[in-house]
Formats: sequence, structure tokens, C-alpha cells
Amino acid sequence: MIRAFSRISFAALALALTTATAAVAQQPGQQAPAQSAPQPTASQIAVAQEVIIGSGMSRSFEALVPTFGEQIKQLFVTRPELAKDIDAALVQIRPEIEARKQELITNSARMLATRLGEADLQQINTFFASPAGKKYVEVQPLLLNDIFDAMREWANDTADFVLERVRAELQKKGHAL
Repeated sequence: MIRAFSRISFAALALALTTATAAVAQQPGQQAPAQSAPQPTASQIAVAQEVIIGSGMSRSFEALVPTFGEQIKQLFVTRPELAKDIDAALVQIRPEIEARKQELITNSARMLATRLGEADLQQINTFFASPAGKKYVEVQPLLLNDIFDAMREWANDTADFVLERVRAELQKKGHAL
């Protein structure tokens, strides 16, 4: 039962992080930081944490929290009498869940700080604190939904196109399809 919960949680986390990282995806030609790269300073991590929160990236982490409770309820779907006690337990452990969420934010900030210097992080943070930055963060979930829908449509159309073109090329070579 725990393994099933872990797989479900991992899938939810992977989906959330995929969505969250769309705006910060690695560009072609960029290299991952070297293993021997200097560790970020505490102030650099603090600014990176502000960026993680200000950019809306931490929303993805928050969105996972309700799914944990729903997943636990699904594990005990044959025991509906436990629903009230499960809800009470979730309320009781909410501070612990929040601490774990904060840990994820801090770890994410550390990762970001290994890729960007403090001056860059300050500029990024300034943008997200500006009216334009706040507006960007506000529309970002809608934009990501639109992009996801467009990507799905593009992938389907492109798959059909590729299949059609490959068939045409195979037919030119005399293959009956």
C-alpha cells in the first residue's frame, strides 16, 4: 500500500515539476553546473528562495498537498468509516507537511542558486516583485495550460503528418501499405 502511494505521489510531483520548470527549462547548449562548482552562499540561497516563491514556482509544491490526502483516502476506499479520521489526521499533521514543503522550496532555491549568481537572482526577484512580474505570475498557470493544450495539438498533428509522409515515401519505394 505504501509503495502504491509513493508511486502516485512521485507521478504527481513529476507532473507538477514538469509544469513548473517549463519557464526555466535548460536552453540548448547550456551545460549543467560542474560538480566542483562553488556552493552558493546563504544570501544567494535566500534570494533564490524569494525567486522561487515570487515566480509562482512554489505554487506547484502547494498544489501537491491536497493530492496527498486524496491519495490516502483512495488507499482506504473500502473503509469509508475512516474518512473523518483521515481528514482529522491530515489537519493534525499539516504543520509537518508545511515544514516538508518549505524544505522543498529551500532545496529548489539551492539548485537555482547553483545556476545563477546573486546579482542575477536579485534582478529576477526585482522583476517578480514589479507590477509586470506579478501580472506574469498571475497569468502563468493559464498560459501553461494554453501551452500544454497547444503542445498536445501540435504533437498529434505532427505525428499524423510524419506518418503520412513516411507512408508516401515508403509507397514511392514500392511498399504496399
